[in-house]
Amino acid sequence: MTSPRMKRTVGTAGVVGVLLGTALVTAPSSGAAPAQAACDTRTNNTYEKLLECVRLAGVVEHMEEFQAIADANGGNRADQTPGYDASVAYVVDVLEEAGWSAEVVPFTYDAADVVLRQLTPVTADYTAFDAQGTGEGDVTGSVIPVDINLVGDRANSSGCEAADFAGLNFAGPNDIALLQRGTCAFGLKAQNAQAAGAEAVVLFNQGDPGAGDRFGALNATLLPFEAAIPVVGTTFAAGEALAQPGSTAQVKVDFFEVTSYNVIGELAGKTDDNVVMAGAHLDSVPAGPGINDNGSGSAALLEVAQQMSKSRPQNTVRFAWWGAEELGLIGSTEWVGQRTQEELDEIALYLNFDMIGSPNYYFGVYDADQSSFEAPVDVPAGSTHIEETFESFYTQRGEPYDDSAFSGRSDYQAFINNGIASGGLFTGAEQIKTPEQQAIWGGTAGDQFDPCYHLVCDTIDNYDPHALEVNSDAVAFAVFTYAASTEGVNEVRGAKIPGNFRIPAPAGPEHTFAGPLGGDDHGHDHDHDRVAD
Repeated sequence: MTSPRMKRTVGTAGVVGVLLGTALVTAPSSGAAPAQAACDTRTNNTYEKLLECVRLAGVVEHMEEFQAIADANGGNRADQTPGYDASVAYVVDVLEEAGWSAEVVPFTYDAADVVLRQLTPVTADYTAFDAQGTGEGDVTGSVIPVDINLVGDRANSSGCEAADFAGLNFAGPNDIALLQRGTCAFGLKAQNAQAAGAEAVVLFNQGDPGAGDRFGALNATLLPFEAAIPVVGTTFAAGEALAQPGSTAQVKVDFFEVTSYNVIGELAGKTDDNVVMAGAHLDSVPAGPGINDNGSGSAALLEVAQQMSKSRPQNTVRFAWWGAEELGLIGSTEWVGQRTQEELDEIALYLNFDMIGSPNYYFGVYDADQSSFEAPVDVPAGSTHIEETFESFYTQRGEPYDDSAFSGRSDYQAFINNGIASGGLFTGAEQIKTPEQQAIWGGTAGDQFDPCYHLVCDTIDNYDPHALEVNSDAVAFAVFTYAASTEGVNEVRGAKIPGNFRIPAPAGPEHTFAGPLGGDDHGHDHDHDRVAD
């Protein structure tokens, strides 16, 4: 690991509140952007100063460090690997050099030893993940396919109804149900298999080339169903092989406890009981270095921390880099669970930045007002104000934007579950860009917003500079706004930000996603492949 940018330290400046909905009046230009040396020494206590000094080059430097860490540690930064540990150390070094406090906070969770091994008619080991909600067990026996479809678009309803298991022999002592992705939730498939007498379940991907990533290994969730038998997810190719007549296999899920770490950075404010939080997950998936997912959000927070470090904000600012997000939002959930109710009550809001530089991007804002997506969760009061803050920033910049489903499927989930106002940005994962979206944001229709989502190619080349530059400023803008005043969120008055930076009312989302509310059926489905069907 190379050392952090020691020359780019920052601090705390008196920051101030902002009124949304005023007419667009752009502040007068101060001329050429300041040299980096000026940014390193001055107090960025206005919007103009801070946004001048939060720079794409600075964000990319941090992403390059994350790439170097992955290169030196087996190609990834996944939780429970040396690459993740080195990422934690890097974030701590940058924060401390910038004058922030930095705390490495441990948490424990159950990891799993997972085996999926075919024994006949071929011998092979397959990539497999334990499903969230699986039971434990080590089962060796016959593989019984259940209403699967291996031809055409592979459309199916495998295991969605109890009748699918009728006539299949699950009377043996060690029968393994082979179920295909499609139509209904994984939890329902597993529940039906368990009720039919299966001792283990293998869920494999659909294999539909027209529906995004329907070939890779599934990291599925069964919840709210909790199985009493081992349930694993695997690839379409593995499912094809296991579907052969006479197939036998071993399915094993064995839990054991591990320890991981969140990094919490804090910049003390004049008010210590009204905390503005922002976070990004630090871990990658095992497949690759995770530079867009989520080196982009992690790096933007580091750059903003450096450029705010000479400030003395009105409200305390707390940044978090979460561990084990890719395993099911574990780090953020555990951290929130470690807090007392009094500590939670001090958190005015939480901002989440997960994948903010996708190479085939759109500008997405979590849809707290549900103008496009009906939220499957209760949206805490104040969240709409956060959405409008980001929308006003895009409007001020002249950038079109759209809604991203307020689904709770990233690290803000634990916060909204505790009634804490939340919001954030997203530039797209495995969903397919439409021609209409191409006309608005450029890029390539028919491709995923991030073609390297959860793949080895999520490297330092896997981001769009314009998206990352705009969104890094959006991160700074929102944090700076609420560091001054959270009155629009929780009615706690703050200070006024110096300068003549006027903020327009939101122009409104583009509504490019098809669905009953103008929103897409998948929405922000960055859920670590823990997909529902």
